[in-house]
Amino acid sequence: MAAMTVSGCGEGAGAETKATPTPSAASVSTATTRFKDAVAQFDLTDGCPKAAGACWDKMLAVMEPARELRKAMNANQAGPAFWTPAYALIDKMERGMAVGEDRVSNRPDVLGSAHELGR
Repeated sequence: MAAMTVSGCGEGAGAETKATPTPSAASVSTATTRFKDAVAQFDLTDGCPKAAGACWDKMLAVMEPARELRKAMNANQAGPAFWTPAYALIDKMERGMAVGEDRVSNRPDVLGSAHELGR
């Protein structure tokens, strides 16, 4: 059985195939700025209310750019050894987020570590 192809405009012999671009990580500088801006925004909102469960959205707002920062560090040529202290803080934030909600007790892991990482 023979396979038939139909040539259309721009297809056929000599046509170039275009690769689908893959999203790349932001630069460390850009990711750092986004992360620091998120921490500053948290500070501008006067932190977390005392009640448990009232701060989850703020924790998420800080965690998202921290994850972007990790991706940027992973892609950076400086290598993992250079970023070890930052990775440790982001890991601590992830452990706090793994609780799945704001229980007050996980705020220091997420938000305290975020402030330390921002410094």
